[in-house]
Amino acid sequence: MTKQGKIWGETRLVFRNANAEVHLITAKQGGYCSKHRHIAKFNQFHVLRGRLAVETWKREYDLCDVTELGPGDTTTCAPGEYHRFRALEDTDALEVYWVELRADDIERDNVGGTE
Repeated sequence: MTKQGKIWGETRLVFRNANAEVHLITAKQGGYCSKHRHIAKFNQFHVLRGRLAVETWKREYDLCDVTELGPGDTTTCAPGEYHRFRALEDTDALEVYWVELRADDIERDNVGGTE
């Protein structure tokens, strides 16, 4: 497992392919990550041990929602949604990222036809 130290704890890469990643995060009580967003990736948190608060900023309402997670709880942040986590106590969690192929992922400049 690839391990990377963070100011708030550490993250370990568990799995990666072209469409998904899984990381094991270990966050120290009081630690928090940066407020950020992903352009195309979903970001899911699944708590194994401890308690995690996941903050999401709803642009259309100019509000911050807070979801508190305990062992076995999961929440997902959508692409484009600013978010961050805070460890309410020493916490181990799985952080899962994935992208979805969209059927409407096409922008046409003209219409095909025959001659």
